[in-house]
Amino acid sequence: MIDRYALPEMTAVWTQTRKYETWLQVELAACEAMEQAGMVPRGVVTSVRRKVKLDPKRIAEIELVTKHDVIAFLESIAEQAGEKARFLHTGLTSSDILDTGLAIQLVQAVGIILEDLDELLQVLQNRAFEHRETIMVGRSHGIHGEPISFGLKIAVWFEEFKRHRRRIIAAGDDIAVGKLSGAMGTFAHLPPRIEQTVCAALGLRPAPVSTQIIQRDRHAAFLSALALLASSIENVATEIRHLQRTEVLEAEEYFSPGQKGSSAMPHKRNPVGSENLCGLARVVRSNSLASLENVALWHERDISHSSVERIIMPDSTILMDYMLVRLTKLIDNLVVYPDRMLKNLQATGGLVYSQRLLLALVDQGVERKAAYEAVQRNAMEAWQGHGNFQELVNNDPVIRKKLRAAQIEACFEPRSYLCHVNQIYRRVFGKSSNQATTQKPEKATARKASTPAQPRKPSQRKRPRRL
Repeated sequence: MIDRYALPEMTAVWTQTRKYETWLQVELAACEAMEQAGMVPRGVVTSVRRKVKLDPKRIAEIELVTKHDVIAFLESIAEQAGEKARFLHTGLTSSDILDTGLAIQLVQAVGIILEDLDELLQVLQNRAFEHRETIMVGRSHGIHGEPISFGLKIAVWFEEFKRHRRRIIAAGDDIAVGKLSGAMGTFAHLPPRIEQTVCAALGLRPAPVSTQIIQRDRHAAFLSALALLASSIENVATEIRHLQRTEVLEAEEYFSPGQKGSSAMPHKRNPVGSENLCGLARVVRSNSLASLENVALWHERDISHSSVERIIMPDSTILMDYMLVRLTKLIDNLVVYPDRMLKNLQATGGLVYSQRLLLALVDQGVERKAAYEAVQRNAMEAWQGHGNFQELVNNDPVIRKKLRAAQIEACFEPRSYLCHVNQIYRRVFGKSSNQATTQKPEKATARKASTPAQPRKPSQRKRPRRL
Protein backbone atom coordinates (compact mmCIF):
# COMPACT_ATOMS: atom_id res chain seq x y z
CA MET A 1 0.00 0.00 0.00
CA ILE A 2 2.82 2.41 0.80
CA ASP A 3 4.01 2.43 -2.79
CA ARG A 4 0.68 3.98 -3.81
CA TYR A 5 1.42 7.08 -1.79
CA ALA A 6 5.12 7.38 -0.94
CA LEU A 7 6.90 8.32 -4.14
CA PRO A 8 10.19 6.66 -5.06
CA GLU A 9 12.32 9.63 -4.03
CA MET A 10 12.06 8.86 -0.31
CA THR A 11 12.50 5.12 -0.58
CA ALA A 12 15.50 5.72 -2.85
CA VAL A 13 17.19 7.72 -0.08
CA TRP A 14 17.41 4.55 2.01
CA THR A 15 18.52 1.91 -0.47
CA GLN A 16 21.78 0.06 0.08
CA THR A 17 23.08 1.60 -3.12
CA ARG A 18 22.34 5.15 -1.92
CA LYS A 19 23.99 4.40 1.41
CA TYR A 20 27.18 3.23 -0.28
CA GLU A 21 27.04 6.22 -2.63
CA THR A 22 27.05 8.59 0.34
CA TRP A 23 29.92 6.68 1.94
CA LEU A 24 31.93 6.96 -1.25
CA GLN A 25 31.00 10.64 -1.50
CA VAL A 26 32.41 11.26 1.98
CA GLU A 27 35.56 9.20 1.38
CA LEU A 28 36.33 10.97 -1.91
CA ALA A 29 35.59 14.40 -0.45
CA ALA A 30 38.02 13.68 2.38
CA CYS A 31 40.65 12.37 -0.01
CA GLU A 32 40.21 15.39 -2.27
CA ALA A 33 40.68 17.74 0.68
CA MET A 34 43.84 15.86 1.61
CA GLU A 35 45.08 16.10 -1.98
CA GLN A 36 44.62 19.87 -1.86
CA ALA A 37 46.48 19.97 1.46
CA GLY A 38 49.36 17.93 0.03
CA MET A 39 48.71 15.03 2.38
CA VAL A 40 48.12 12.44 -0.37
CA PRO A 41 49.28 12.35 -4.00
CA ARG A 42 47.31 14.20 -6.63
CA GLY A 43 45.08 12.15 -8.90
CA VAL A 44 43.86 9.61 -6.36
CA VAL A 45 40.26 10.84 -6.39
CA THR A 46 40.13 11.02 -10.18
CA SER A 47 41.48 7.51 -10.50
CA VAL A 48 39.11 6.01 -7.94
CA ARG A 49 36.09 7.75 -9.46
CA ARG A 50 36.98 6.39 -12.88
CA LYS A 51 37.58 2.80 -11.82
CA VAL A 52 35.07 2.15 -9.04
CA LYS A 53 31.53 0.95 -9.61
CA LEU A 54 29.64 0.24 -6.42
CA ASP A 55 28.43 -3.34 -6.14
CA PRO A 56 26.21 -3.94 -3.08
CA LYS A 57 26.21 -7.70 -3.71
CA ARG A 58 29.99 -7.85 -3.66
CA ILE A 59 30.14 -5.72 -0.51
CA ALA A 60 27.70 -8.11 1.15
CA GLU A 61 29.89 -11.08 0.17
CA ILE A 62 32.95 -9.48 1.73
CA GLU A 63 31.00 -8.52 4.85
CA LEU A 64 30.16 -12.19 5.43
CA VAL A 65 33.88 -12.62 6.09
CA THR A 66 34.84 -9.29 7.70
CA LYS A 67 31.69 -8.92 9.82
CA HIS A 68 32.30 -5.18 9.39
CA ASP A 69 30.35 -3.15 6.86
CA VAL A 70 32.75 -0.24 6.35
CA ILE A 71 35.76 -2.53 5.95
CA ALA A 72 33.81 -4.60 3.43
CA PHE A 73 32.95 -1.40 1.58
CA LEU A 74 36.60 -0.28 1.51
CA GLU A 75 37.85 -3.68 0.39
CA SER A 76 35.36 -3.73 -2.48
CA ILE A 77 36.73 -0.37 -3.61
CA ALA A 78 40.30 -1.56 -3.30
CA GLU A 79 39.53 -4.53 -5.54
CA GLN A 80 38.63 -2.12 -8.33
CA ALA A 81 40.81 0.93 -7.65
CA GLY A 82 44.02 -0.94 -7.01
CA GLU A 83 47.07 0.54 -5.29
CA LYS A 84 45.72 4.08 -4.99
CA ALA A 85 42.84 2.90 -2.82
CA ARG A 86 45.30 2.78 0.10
CA PHE A 87 44.99 6.55 0.44
CA LEU A 88 41.27 6.34 1.16
CA HIS A 89 40.15 6.45 4.79
CA THR A 90 43.43 8.00 5.92
CA GLY A 91 43.08 9.21 9.49
CA LEU A 92 39.38 8.34 9.56
CA THR A 93 37.26 5.95 11.58
CA SER A 94 34.13 4.13 10.48
CA SER A 95 31.76 6.54 12.21
CA ASP A 96 33.27 9.47 10.31
CA ILE A 97 31.84 7.85 7.21
CA LEU A 98 28.69 6.39 8.76
CA ASP A 99 27.51 9.49 10.58
CA THR A 100 28.44 11.98 7.89
CA GLY A 101 26.80 9.77 5.27
CA LEU A 102 23.70 9.44 7.45
CA ALA A 103 23.55 13.23 7.72
CA ILE A 104 23.49 13.48 3.92
CA GLN A 105 20.63 10.99 3.73
CA LEU A 106 18.67 12.74 6.49
CA VAL A 107 19.07 16.13 4.81
CA GLN A 108 17.64 14.63 1.62
CA ALA A 109 14.74 13.11 3.61
CA VAL A 110 14.01 16.43 5.30
CA GLY A 111 13.82 18.13 1.92
CA ILE A 112 11.18 15.65 0.76
CA ILE A 113 9.17 16.00 3.97
CA LEU A 114 9.20 19.80 3.63
CA GLU A 115 7.91 19.52 0.06
CA ASP A 116 5.14 17.23 1.35
CA LEU A 117 4.26 19.75 4.03
CA ASP A 118 4.15 22.60 1.53
CA GLU A 119 1.67 20.68 -0.61
CA LEU A 120 -0.46 19.82 2.41
CA LEU A 121 -0.47 23.45 3.56
CA GLN A 122 -1.60 24.61 0.14
CA VAL A 123 -4.50 22.14 0.10
CA LEU A 124 -5.50 23.09 3.64
CA GLN A 125 -5.46 26.76 2.70
CA ASN A 126 -7.60 26.16 -0.38
CA ARG A 127 -10.21 24.21 1.56
CA ALA A 128 -10.16 26.69 4.44
CA PHE A 129 -11.10 29.47 2.02
CA GLU A 130 -13.67 27.26 0.31
CA HIS A 131 -15.46 26.74 3.63
CA ARG A 132 -14.71 30.01 5.35
CA GLU A 133 -18.42 30.63 5.94
CA THR A 134 -19.74 27.06 5.91
CA ILE A 135 -21.52 27.09 9.26
CA MET A 136 -21.42 24.04 11.52
CA VAL A 137 -21.72 23.36 15.21
CA GLY A 138 -18.60 23.43 17.34
CA ARG A 139 -18.19 20.66 19.87
CA SER A 140 -16.45 20.31 23.21
CA HIS A 141 -16.40 16.98 25.05
CA GLY A 142 -18.23 15.70 21.96
CA ILE A 143 -21.24 17.85 22.94
CA HIS A 144 -22.66 20.67 20.83
CA GLY A 145 -21.14 24.02 21.79
CA GLU A 146 -21.55 27.12 19.63
CA PRO A 147 -21.54 27.68 15.86
CA ILE A 148 -18.22 27.82 14.03
CA SER A 149 -17.33 27.43 10.37
CA PHE A 150 -15.74 24.38 8.82
CA GLY A 151 -13.15 26.72 7.34
CA LEU A 152 -12.08 27.79 10.84
CA LYS A 153 -11.60 24.15 11.77
CA ILE A 154 -9.33 23.71 8.75
CA ALA A 155 -7.52 26.99 9.52
CA VAL A 156 -6.59 25.53 12.91
CA TRP A 157 -5.08 22.53 11.13
CA PHE A 158 -3.22 24.82 8.74
CA GLU A 159 -1.64 26.78 11.58
CA GLU A 160 -0.71 23.57 13.37
CA PHE A 161 1.14 22.20 10.34
CA LYS A 162 2.86 25.55 9.83
CA ARG A 163 4.36 25.09 13.28
CA HIS A 164 5.47 21.60 12.34
CA ARG A 165 7.18 22.96 9.26
CA ARG A 166 9.25 25.25 11.45
CA ARG A 167 10.08 22.37 13.77
CA ILE A 168 11.18 20.12 10.91
CA ILE A 169 13.40 22.89 9.54
CA ALA A 170 15.00 23.38 12.96
CA ALA A 171 15.44 19.64 13.52
CA GLY A 172 16.81 19.23 10.00
CA ASP A 173 19.33 21.97 10.63
CA ASP A 174 20.36 20.22 13.84
CA ILE A 175 21.21 16.97 12.08
CA ALA A 176 22.93 18.57 9.08
CA VAL A 177 26.35 18.08 10.65
CA GLY A 178 29.29 15.88 9.75
CA LYS A 179 32.41 14.77 11.57
CA LEU A 180 35.85 13.60 10.49
CA SER A 181 37.47 13.87 13.89
CA GLY A 182 38.75 10.33 14.10
CA ALA A 183 38.47 7.43 16.50
CA MET A 184 38.02 9.45 19.71
CA GLY A 185 37.09 12.81 18.23
CA THR A 186 40.51 14.36 18.88
CA PHE A 187 41.65 14.87 15.24
CA ALA A 188 44.78 12.93 16.22
CA HIS A 189 45.48 11.82 12.63
CA LEU A 190 43.68 14.41 10.54
CA PRO A 191 43.57 18.18 11.16
CA PRO A 192 40.23 19.96 11.69
CA ARG A 193 40.66 21.95 8.48
CA ILE A 194 40.05 18.77 6.48
CA GLU A 195 36.73 18.26 8.25
CA GLN A 196 35.81 21.89 7.58
CA THR A 197 36.56 21.53 3.86
CA VAL A 198 34.72 18.22 3.51
CA CYS A 199 31.59 19.34 5.35
CA ALA A 200 31.42 22.51 3.27
CA ALA A 201 31.65 20.45 0.09
CA LEU A 202 28.89 18.13 1.31
CA GLY A 203 26.54 20.93 2.37
CA LEU A 204 26.96 20.16 6.06
CA ARG A 205 28.41 21.91 9.10
CA PRO A 206 31.16 20.34 11.20
CA ALA A 207 30.01 19.20 14.60
CA PRO A 208 31.74 21.67 16.97
CA VAL A 209 32.89 18.75 19.09
CA SER A 210 32.25 15.03 18.88
CA THR A 211 33.43 11.72 20.23
CA GLN A 212 33.80 8.81 17.86
CA ILE A 213 30.26 9.61 16.78
CA ILE A 214 27.92 12.54 16.31
CA GLN A 215 25.91 12.73 19.51
CA ARG A 216 22.45 11.19 19.24
CA ASP A 217 20.44 13.96 20.89
CA ARG A 218 20.42 15.53 17.42
CA HIS A 219 18.79 12.48 15.88
CA ALA A 220 16.37 12.13 18.78
CA ALA A 221 15.24 15.72 18.26
CA PHE A 222 14.52 14.96 14.60
CA LEU A 223 12.56 11.79 15.37
CA SER A 224 10.68 13.69 18.08
CA ALA A 225 9.73 16.35 15.53
CA LEU A 226 8.41 13.59 13.27
CA ALA A 227 6.47 12.13 16.21
CA LEU A 228 4.82 15.49 16.85
CA LEU A 229 3.98 15.80 13.18
CA ALA A 230 2.51 12.29 13.18
CA SER A 231 0.38 13.21 16.20
CA SER A 232 -1.11 16.18 14.37
CA ILE A 233 -1.84 14.00 11.35
CA GLU A 234 -3.66 11.67 13.72
CA ASN A 235 -5.50 14.66 15.20
CA VAL A 236 -6.88 15.62 11.77
CA ALA A 237 -7.62 12.01 10.83
CA THR A 238 -9.48 11.43 14.10
CA GLU A 239 -11.65 14.49 13.46
CA ILE A 240 -12.51 13.24 9.98
CA ARG A 241 -13.41 9.84 11.41
CA HIS A 242 -15.81 11.51 13.82
CA LEU A 243 -17.33 13.70 11.12
CA GLN A 244 -17.93 10.62 8.96
CA ARG A 245 -19.86 8.75 11.66
CA THR A 246 -23.35 7.86 10.43
CA GLU A 247 -24.98 9.95 13.16
CA VAL A 248 -22.91 13.00 12.16
CA LEU A 249 -22.02 12.63 8.45
CA GLU A 250 -20.90 16.22 7.96
CA ALA A 251 -17.93 15.14 5.87
CA GLU A 252 -16.54 11.89 4.52
CA GLU A 253 -13.60 10.51 2.67
CA TYR A 254 -14.05 10.29 -1.09
CA PHE A 255 -15.48 6.88 -2.02
CA SER A 256 -14.32 5.98 -5.50
CA PRO A 257 -16.34 4.00 -8.08
CA GLY A 258 -15.92 0.30 -7.46
CA GLN A 259 -14.56 0.82 -3.94
CA LYS A 260 -15.83 -1.61 -1.29
CA GLY A 261 -16.23 -0.89 2.41
CA SER A 262 -16.96 -4.33 3.81
CA SER A 263 -16.80 -7.93 2.68
CA ALA A 264 -20.09 -8.60 4.49
CA MET A 265 -22.07 -5.33 4.38
CA PRO A 266 -22.36 -3.76 0.92
CA HIS A 267 -23.60 -0.44 2.30
CA LYS A 268 -20.42 0.40 4.23
CA ARG A 269 -18.34 3.51 3.41
CA ASN A 270 -15.57 3.49 5.98
CA PRO A 271 -12.94 6.17 6.80
CA VAL A 272 -10.14 3.73 6.02
CA GLY A 273 -7.61 6.38 5.06
CA SER A 274 -8.01 8.24 8.33
CA GLU A 275 -7.89 5.02 10.33
CA ASN A 276 -4.74 4.01 8.49
CA LEU A 277 -3.09 7.32 9.40
CA CYS A 278 -4.08 7.00 13.06
CA GLY A 279 -2.44 3.59 13.22
CA LEU A 280 0.77 4.66 11.52
CA ALA A 281 1.12 7.64 13.85
CA ARG A 282 1.66 5.12 16.64
CA VAL A 283 4.61 3.62 14.78
CA VAL A 284 6.31 6.99 14.23
CA ARG A 285 5.82 7.93 17.89
CA SER A 286 7.22 4.56 19.00
CA ASN A 287 10.28 5.11 16.84
CA SER A 288 10.88 8.45 18.52
CA LEU A 289 11.06 6.66 21.86
CA ALA A 290 13.72 4.35 20.43
CA SER A 291 15.70 7.39 19.29
CA LEU A 292 15.57 8.82 22.81
CA GLU A 293 16.98 5.54 24.10
CA ASN A 294 19.89 5.98 21.67
CA VAL A 295 21.13 9.15 23.36
CA ALA A 296 22.80 7.36 26.29
CA LEU A 297 25.85 5.48 24.97
CA TRP A 298 28.93 4.09 26.70
CA HIS A 299 31.85 6.49 26.98
CA GLU A 300 32.94 7.82 23.57
CA ARG A 301 30.82 5.36 21.64
CA ASP A 302 29.20 1.97 21.46
CA ILE A 303 27.07 0.57 18.63
CA SER A 304 23.79 -0.05 20.45
CA HIS A 305 22.30 2.90 18.52
CA SER A 306 23.38 1.63 15.10
CA SER A 307 21.06 -1.35 14.81
CA VAL A 308 18.14 0.76 15.97
CA GLU A 309 18.79 3.51 13.44
CA ARG A 310 18.94 1.07 10.55
CA ILE A 311 15.23 0.52 11.25
CA ILE A 312 13.83 3.76 12.63
CA MET A 313 15.46 6.27 10.27
CA PRO A 314 14.21 4.72 6.99
CA ASP A 315 10.89 3.62 8.50
CA SER A 316 10.04 6.96 10.10
CA THR A 317 10.92 9.13 7.11
CA ILE A 318 9.28 6.81 4.57
CA LEU A 319 6.18 6.59 6.74
CA MET A 320 6.08 10.36 7.15
CA ASP A 321 6.31 10.85 3.39
CA TYR A 322 3.49 8.35 2.95
CA MET A 323 1.33 9.88 5.69
CA LEU A 324 1.68 13.45 4.45
CA VAL A 325 0.90 12.53 0.84
CA ARG A 326 -2.08 10.42 1.89
CA LEU A 327 -3.45 13.14 4.19
CA THR A 328 -3.05 15.74 1.44
CA LYS A 329 -5.08 13.63 -0.99
CA LEU A 330 -7.63 12.88 1.70
CA ILE A 331 -8.18 16.58 2.50
CA ASP A 332 -8.12 17.60 -1.15
CA ASN A 333 -10.87 15.11 -2.01
CA LEU A 334 -12.84 15.31 1.24
CA VAL A 335 -16.58 15.41 0.58
CA VAL A 336 -18.28 18.08 2.71
CA TYR A 337 -22.02 18.27 3.42
CA PRO A 338 -23.01 21.85 4.41
CA ASP A 339 -26.72 20.97 4.61
CA ARG A 340 -26.03 18.19 7.11
CA MET A 341 -23.88 20.61 9.12
CA LEU A 342 -26.78 23.05 9.27
CA LYS A 343 -29.21 20.28 10.21
CA ASN A 344 -26.97 19.12 13.04
CA LEU A 345 -26.56 22.71 14.20
CA GLN A 346 -30.32 22.98 14.52
CA ALA A 347 -30.72 19.55 16.16
CA THR A 348 -30.89 20.92 19.72
CA GLY A 349 -33.56 23.46 18.93
CA GLY A 350 -31.31 26.44 19.55
CA LEU A 351 -29.56 25.30 22.74
CA VAL A 352 -26.21 26.25 21.22
CA TYR A 353 -27.17 29.95 21.49
CA SER A 354 -27.49 29.88 25.29
CA GLN A 355 -24.37 32.00 25.94
CA ARG A 356 -25.49 34.76 23.60
CA LEU A 357 -28.84 34.85 25.38
CA LEU A 358 -27.09 34.90 28.75
CA LEU A 359 -24.93 37.86 27.72
CA ALA A 360 -27.93 39.70 26.29
CA LEU A 361 -29.62 39.47 29.70
CA VAL A 362 -26.47 40.65 31.48
CA ASP A 363 -26.28 43.59 29.07
CA GLN A 364 -29.81 44.50 30.16
CA GLY A 365 -28.72 44.72 33.77
CA VAL A 366 -29.59 41.25 35.01
CA GLU A 367 -27.19 39.88 37.62
CA ARG A 368 -25.12 37.13 35.98
CA LYS A 369 -26.14 34.34 38.36
CA ALA A 370 -29.82 35.11 37.87
CA ALA A 371 -29.37 35.36 34.09
CA TYR A 372 -27.52 32.03 34.01
CA GLU A 373 -30.24 30.31 36.02
CA ALA A 374 -33.02 31.72 33.81
CA VAL A 375 -31.32 30.53 30.63
CA GLN A 376 -30.33 27.18 32.10
CA ARG A 377 -33.85 26.53 33.40
CA ASN A 378 -35.25 26.76 29.87
CA ALA A 379 -32.25 24.92 28.38
CA MET A 380 -32.80 21.92 30.65
CA GLU A 381 -36.48 21.85 29.77
CA ALA A 382 -35.54 21.74 26.07
CA TRP A 383 -32.78 19.18 26.74
CA GLN A 384 -35.33 16.86 28.32
CA GLY A 385 -37.62 17.20 25.30
CA HIS A 386 -40.22 19.49 26.84
CA GLY A 387 -40.15 22.03 24.04
CA ASN A 388 -38.08 24.08 21.62
CA PHE A 389 -35.51 26.21 23.42
CA GLN A 390 -36.24 29.39 21.48
CA GLU A 391 -39.97 28.99 22.02
CA LEU A 392 -39.50 28.32 25.72
CA VAL A 393 -37.36 31.45 26.04
CA ASN A 394 -39.94 33.54 24.21
CA ASN A 395 -42.59 32.36 26.66
CA ASP A 396 -40.49 32.87 29.78
CA PRO A 397 -41.84 35.93 31.66
CA VAL A 398 -38.55 36.61 33.44
CA ILE A 399 -36.62 36.75 30.15
CA ARG A 400 -39.33 38.59 28.22
CA LYS A 401 -39.35 41.25 30.92
CA LYS A 402 -35.81 42.15 29.90
CA LEU A 403 -35.62 41.21 26.20
CA ARG A 404 -37.94 42.02 23.33
CA ALA A 405 -38.80 39.37 20.75
CA ALA A 406 -36.43 40.94 18.21
CA GLN A 407 -33.59 40.89 20.72
CA ILE A 408 -34.22 37.22 21.45
CA GLU A 409 -34.38 36.46 17.75
CA ALA A 410 -30.98 38.13 17.26
CA CYS A 411 -29.47 35.78 19.82
CA PHE A 412 -30.37 32.81 17.62
CA GLU A 413 -28.55 34.07 14.49
CA PRO A 414 -25.63 31.69 13.70
CA ARG A 415 -23.85 33.99 11.28
CA SER A 416 -23.10 36.48 14.02
CA TYR A 417 -20.60 33.93 15.37
CA LEU A 418 -18.50 34.42 12.24
CA CYS A 419 -18.16 38.18 12.59
CA HIS A 420 -14.40 37.98 13.18
CA VAL A 421 -13.58 35.20 10.72
CA ASN A 422 -11.90 37.58 8.26
CA GLN A 423 -9.69 38.95 11.00
CA ILE A 424 -8.75 35.43 12.11
CA TYR A 425 -7.92 34.52 8.51
CA ARG A 426 -5.66 37.56 8.22
CA ARG A 427 -3.80 36.38 11.31
CA VAL A 428 -3.42 32.85 9.93
CA PHE A 429 -2.99 33.36 6.20
CA GLY A 430 -1.72 36.95 6.00
CA LYS A 431 -2.28 38.80 2.74
CA SER A 432 -3.58 35.67 1.06
CA SER A 433 -6.64 35.88 3.33
CA ASN A 434 -8.12 38.28 0.78
CA GLN A 435 -8.18 35.65 -1.97
CA ALA A 436 -11.67 34.36 -1.04
CA THR A 437 -14.88 36.21 -1.58
CA THR A 438 -16.20 38.23 1.34
CA GLN A 439 -19.76 38.28 0.01
CA LYS A 440 -22.09 37.15 2.79
CA PRO A 441 -24.66 34.51 1.91
CA GLU A 442 -28.26 34.87 2.92
CA LYS A 443 -29.34 34.28 6.49
CA ALA A 444 -28.51 30.71 7.44
CA THR A 445 -31.52 30.10 9.65
CA ALA A 446 -33.92 31.23 6.97
CA ARG A 447 -32.42 29.59 3.92
CA LYS A 448 -32.79 26.10 2.60
CA ALA A 449 -29.75 23.96 3.23
CA SER A 450 -27.45 23.77 0.24
CA THR A 451 -27.60 20.72 -1.97
CA PRO A 452 -25.45 17.93 -0.51
CA ALA A 453 -21.97 18.18 -1.84
CA GLN A 454 -21.27 15.77 -4.64
CA PRO A 455 -18.09 13.72 -4.42
CA ARG A 456 -15.24 15.84 -5.69
CA LYS A 457 -13.31 14.46 -8.59
CA PRO A 458 -10.17 12.87 -7.18
CA SER A 459 -7.19 15.14 -7.38
CA GLN A 460 -4.94 14.42 -10.31
CA ARG A 461 -2.27 16.72 -8.92
CA LYS A 462 1.17 15.22 -9.18
CA ARG A 463 4.03 16.11 -6.96
CA PRO A 464 6.99 17.72 -8.74
CA ARG A 465 9.84 15.44 -9.53
CA ARG A 466 12.52 15.71 -6.90
CA LEU A 467 16.14 15.70 -7.92
